[in-house]
Amino acid sequence: MHAVEDVRNTLRTGCPENGEGDMQPGTCWTCKSPDVPRLMHEKGIENYYKAKWSDWGAEVVNPIGCADCHDPVTMNLTITRPALIEAFQRQGKDITQATPQEMRSLVCAQCHVEYYFTKDNKYLTFPWDGGMTVEAMEKYYDEAEFTDWTHALSKTPMLKAQHPDYEIFLLGPHAQRGLSCADCHMPYMSEGGIKYSNHQVMSPLKNVANTCQTCHRDSEENLKNYVYQYQDKALEIRDRIEQELSKAHIMAKTAWDKGADDKEMAASLKLLRQAQWRWDFAVASHGASFHAPVETQRILAHSLDKTMLAQLELQKVLFSYGVTDMQMPDISTKDKAQAYIGLDMKTLKEKKDNWIKTVVPQWLEKAKKEGKLTANI
Repeated sequence: MHAVEDVRNTLRTGCPENGEGDMQPGTCWTCKSPDVPRLMHEKGIENYYKAKWSDWGAEVVNPIGCADCHDPVTMNLTITRPALIEAFQRQGKDITQATPQEMRSLVCAQCHVEYYFTKDNKYLTFPWDGGMTVEAMEKYYDEAEFTDWTHALSKTPMLKAQHPDYEIFLLGPHAQRGLSCADCHMPYMSEGGIKYSNHQVMSPLKNVANTCQTCHRDSEENLKNYVYQYQDKALEIRDRIEQELSKAHIMAKTAWDKGADDKEMAASLKLLRQAQWRWDFAVASHGASFHAPVETQRILAHSLDKTMLAQLELQKVLFSYGVTDMQMPDISTKDKAQAYIGLDMKTLKEKKDNWIKTVVPQWLEKAKKEGKLTANI
């Protein structure tokens, strides 16, 4: 219910006004509203994607609803976002042949996936052509020479994982035994002799009797503890990576500052790109440590390995420039880390808050006048 509000309020979208200040393309609205399929139909898919984000501010106003997943005539599950259909087509698969049980995950996979925007027209694309593993998608991006951004400290050409939930879920025990997303997040319930999915989407741990215990003969306490153990083990590795990965980026900055050239830094930057991609792939996925605990820990372990290999390469470069004692800045808190990299969060937030108070009401008023705002907002 907060999908549209969230994408307006995040600092990532900037403070666009009068055709200026957009930080994202129109593509960024894609998973937020049933207004999106309407816009794609009216404007054309490519025109929808390549527009400015603010162009659709008065158009995308209703949060996620029934029409995002259901055919309005038959109420059958349906795919309303073309990126998923196109990804399957490129793999030689016909999504229209999916079973009803498969559709109970595929409607989620329209959005809960890794994706990127193509360089030319910001076309939403899922990088699944060679497979859905972290390595297969990395290869896809490398062959496409794609980079999300260049790291300001280390100058590494980075990849930003979005939220590869569907991909990691497929590698876990529940998907491999035929369960769908809806089985656990929207369990079946009965009322008046009618069986239907509970549409109060939530963590399965909030309703263990109707989720876990339909298959697992164990107590609610034990079942929850199994999940917490998976999570704690993944977090242990994650926390270690974050310390060492941050250090590696700062080591790279020091090497550049000392005069290192592209050739000297090439091996280190490649490892940094690989390490952070794996960390991000595991961390950005919602519920990865439960959906596929073994695969998630494998990915995190490889991230830590590549992080330490990057540090070893950087130590060689630093040593050649006479740096033998690397001094780390104090980045022990989020505020300190943001200050170190030069983010003026106070000003950014104040500017965004003012924009929300002035521009967003104009969008909503326009949508109301045109009869497009159907939700009670």
